[in-house]
Amino acid sequence: MGTTRAPARVTSEKRVGGRAVDLTVASPAMHRSLKVRLLLPRGWSRTAERTWPVLWVLHGGNCHYDAWTRNTDIAELADRSDVIVVMPEGGYAGGYTDWWNYGRGGTPAWETFHLTELRVLLEERYRAGRRRAVVGQSTGGYGALIYSARHPGMFRYAGAFSPFGSTLTPGAPEVLMTGLTGLGPFTDKYAMWGNPAFQRGVWAAHDPVSQAVRLRGTKLHISVARNGRRGPLDPKNAQLADPAEAFCWYTTKPLLARLKQLHIPVTTHLYEDGTHSWVYWQRELHRCWPTLMRVLGA
Repeated sequence: MGTTRAPARVTSEKRVGGRAVDLTVASPAMHRSLKVRLLLPRGWSRTAERTWPVLWVLHGGNCHYDAWTRNTDIAELADRSDVIVVMPEGGYAGGYTDWWNYGRGGTPAWETFHLTELRVLLEERYRAGRRRAVVGQSTGGYGALIYSARHPGMFRYAGAFSPFGSTLTPGAPEVLMTGLTGLGPFTDKYAMWGNPAFQRGVWAAHDPVSQAVRLRGTKLHISVARNGRRGPLDPKNAQLADPAEAFCWYTTKPLLARLKQLHIPVTTHLYEDGTHSWVYWQRELHRCWPTLMRVLGA
């Protein structure tokens, strides 16, 4: 992660219902302001003598910071738990990474914003403690894995729902770089990590398979559909096959194999049928929530 000259600061704070609070955070690393949604526990106070464990919840590459509260009942789950839930903006195709930018670094610097700027701000101003877990869906699932691997010990638990589990599996770099075109026709697909052949070290540094050994000690939960076919939770008009979920399974298999080779335990839910959609990610959130809360002591 890069360094910043000044700390991030909250420029606005707005209650949006229940115990949900939206922050606007001015980020030196990102050179702009970004939204962050907090779900605060009962009894929370800025002046409390105690701190609370923190659950980071990361969104997918075509969503934004409010995706989990719009598409799941996470607010109701959090309401029954003694935990701070943090849902930060991760950008459209942001990648949960500090972009390489041909060795110059600079913005976008999502990893620095999340794990340095925002983490410190939450600990200093919002009574966030040091017991942390992270979950995410799709690209956010990748974020949960790679953040945990690149910062061993920061998160006690990482839950990845339909993630892409590897960045260097044959064909994966091409798919990932194609996804960057969603940022606009003039986006340089090599700006994030460079060329996967010539800058292989940069890619490997952000590849969960290459970094898998650093996941030792983090409790892992990985779930994905094996084939991406329309499943029992899908509406009848859903597509019969989902290439996005098939890609996630294709890239997750090498990670599971590497974890097995390293004798790193992982809880998996590899269901046969299911698409790349929120009904499955809500189900997975419910499946892992009790374990999440035990790990966090919440």
